Amino acid sequence: MKRKMGCLGLVLFFALVCCAGPMAISMSQSSGSGSAASNAGAGPADIPARMFAAYVAGAENVRAYRPRCRGMTWPVLAGIAKIESGHASGRTVSANGDVRPRILGPKLDGSGAGGNTTAVRDTDHGRWDGDADFERAVGPFQFLPSTFRSVGKDGNKDRKKDPNNADDAALSAAVYLCGKGRDLTQLRQLKAAIRSYNHSDAYVSDVMGWISRYKSTGSVASVKGVKGRARRVVAAALSQRGVPYSWGGGSAKGPSYGICCSPGGSSGERIRGFDCSGLTTYAYAKAGISLPRTAAAQAGVGRRIPASAGVKALQPGDLVFFGYVPTQDGTIHHVGIYLGNGKMINALRPGAKVQVDPVSVMPDFAGGARPW
Repeated sequence: MKRKMGCLGLVLFFALVCCAGPMAISMSQSSGSGSAASNAGAGPADIPARMFAAYVAGAENVRAYRPRCRGMTWPVLAGIAKIESGHASGRTVSANGDVRPRILGPKLDGSGAGGNTTAVRDTDHGRWDGDADFERAVGPFQFLPSTFRSVGKDGNKDRKKDPNNADDAALSAAVYLCGKGRDLTQLRQLKAAIRSYNHSDAYVSDVMGWISRYKSTGSVASVKGVKGRARRVVAAALSQRGVPYSWGGGSAKGPSYGICCSPGGSSGERIRGFDCSGLTTYAYAKAGISLPRTAAAQAGVGRRIPASAGVKALQPGDLVFFGYVPTQDGTIHHVGIYLGNGKMINALRPGAKVQVDPVSVMPDFAGGARPW
């Protein structure tokens, strides 16, 4: 079987270090190194990266289902999930968002467990909660199966709706909280949305406290103000935030297992994720644009923006390149997607995850490209 080369250009295989940065940068650096570059744009410390990505995507994508809803943001979803499951604490969240083992609330059999004294008979034949007699709240947002059946959405586009999937649950929670078109920028309506989730003053107070905390401690790039195909590209890339870097990984269909080995010896064979051009290929595919698989080849698509024009010439959604000789496309070794304000989203290097970094994280800026 012919094996793909990830971001590598065949001609310069001996020199290029795709998504690993210039040769002077250590290959052992990871997203956990604590460096400003590695942590740029990261979510609050208590939220796992994969859950954070689900909250961001859920808040961004809810308008497709509730176009009149205003003010849905990731801190709102994070505040709910913090109380409901501690951000899926103690569970493993896969690259596609599946939470395992499943998070199950108490059996609602009227026994008083979990504070419930009214029996709620099964509605899903045990499909989501594993109980064919009584209901149990399920997943990181603790949906009752009957509620999820009415508002459940496919957040990760795998043609399934599952409350035990972080992306599906986050988008579904956003839809539920938005109601018929709430304005969550209004405090009264925000509190009403939270109360609809749990009819308790203490619950509303707890969630509001966490929302305030997340607003003050976290920030994230968004698609606000980005239009057309660029919006779809940026939203698709941001939805993969937290997915592991995998040498040779990723395609138009999403994250995949990679290959062995990078010039630094890192293998992607057991890692399901993206390398730099795998991420851009996926994001642009979501906007209906097919890109070649390597970073150097992607520089030849659409309108080329030379390095001499500077970062100021880039617009959100543009490809942004890095090369050992910035004026020669054949030396390009890394590609990201420009977000604005000097930042990009990218799969930076082995050991890292899909994340937001300043364009200046690498010194060899080689311009950009606008494929439409």
